Amino acid sequence: MIDIRAAAAILVCMSDVPLLIAWHSRTGASEAMAAAAAQGAGVNALLLRADYVQPEHFLQAKGYLFVCPENLASMSGLMKEMFDRCYYPVLGKVEGRPYATIIAAGSDGENAQRQIDRIATGWRLKRVSEGMIICLNAQTADAIMQPKTVPQKSLLDCQELGAGLAEGIGLGIF
Repeated sequence: MIDIRAAAAILVCMSDVPLLIAWHSRTGASEAMAAAAAQGAGVNALLLRADYVQPEHFLQAKGYLFVCPENLASMSGLMKEMFDRCYYPVLGKVEGRPYATIIAAGSDGENAQRQIDRIATGWRLKRVSEGMIICLNAQTADAIMQPKTVPQKSLLDCQELGAGLAEGIGLGIF
């Protein structure tokens, strides 16, 4: 359940934040990647778990970074629920805004990537960075459910992506 006071505080803080980083994680990988991207973006980003994202966050942000795991060859259910909840209230109001994605994959991550791209196409968002898919090669039931450690090189790539998005938005490049 969303804490209304916390959500209101986030909205107040969001007014000058150009980059919304919406994330969901089951095993810690996507959370670590989103946090690294937010570190790179610094004060120019709002890092917000998908179940706390409201249409107002999309409307106030100038760009987006979507970070989630691949679950059963799909984006995670909580990430999909965020899009389901926010899609129509935002439709027609965010065209041309930049976005990028980071997917934590067990195999290839392509289907999760395609799903987010289809939603972004409906919103008429502009992809400004190639999709980042970080494959952690979890293929057995035990490996899939275990907490994940993301390689440092991948976290640095996420940090650079966050910094680049925030800088590009801030300079009006995107």
